Amino acid sequence: MQWLAKFIYFKILGWQIFGNTSFSKENIKKAIIIAAPHTSWHDFYIGILLRAAVGVKTNFIGKKELFVFPLGWFFRVLGGAPINRHSNENKVDAIAKLFGEYDEFRMTLAPEGTRKKVESWRTGFYYIAKQANVPIIMFTLDFENKQNKISEPFYPTDDVDADFKFMYNFYKGVKGKIPKYS
Repeated sequence: MQWLAKFIYFKILGWQIFGNTSFSKENIKKAIIIAAPHTSWHDFYIGILLRAAVGVKTNFIGKKELFVFPLGWFFRVLGGAPINRHSNENKVDAIAKLFGEYDEFRMTLAPEGTRKKVESWRTGFYYIAKQANVPIIMFTLDFENKQNKISEPFYPTDDVDADFKFMYNFYKGVKGKIPKYS
C-alpha cells in the first residue's frame, strides 16, 4: 500500500515532504505528533497519505463508544485507540497511560482542537508529552504550497511559554486548506 499512497500523494496530488522524514527510522516508537493548521476535513486524508508515504504507523484517540463493531474495527485498523471520556480520570493522565500500554504509540492530533481559527492552542498534548516523557513531532498542513514539513523531535522543557513560542514559530506562515482559519 505504501507505493499507492506515494503515487497518490506525490504524483496525483503533487504534495512534497520536507524536514525530518526519517523519524520512523530513528527508532522513535512513541511520540505526540501535532498537525497544524487544522482547517478542513481534507487534513485527515493528507495525514493518512503522509504517514503511509513516510512509512510510519501513527495513532489517534477517540471516545470508546466509537470503537464498537463495525466502525470500531475500521478505526482500530487506522490506528485508533479508545478512551473513556466519562470516567473521573483526568484525560491527560488517561492518554499518557496509553503510552505505557503499547510498545509503539505515536499519537497524532490537532493542537487547535477544532477546524476553526483559534487564538491559542489547547495545552493537553503538551502535558501528555511531558507526563509520558515522549517527544513532540510537528508537521505542517500547508495547502498553499502543497507541503508537509516535519520537525525534529522536540522534548518539552519546564518553560511552557518558550516551548509554545518555539512550536508556533514552526508553523509561521503556513496556510491551511481554508486560509482564513489558519
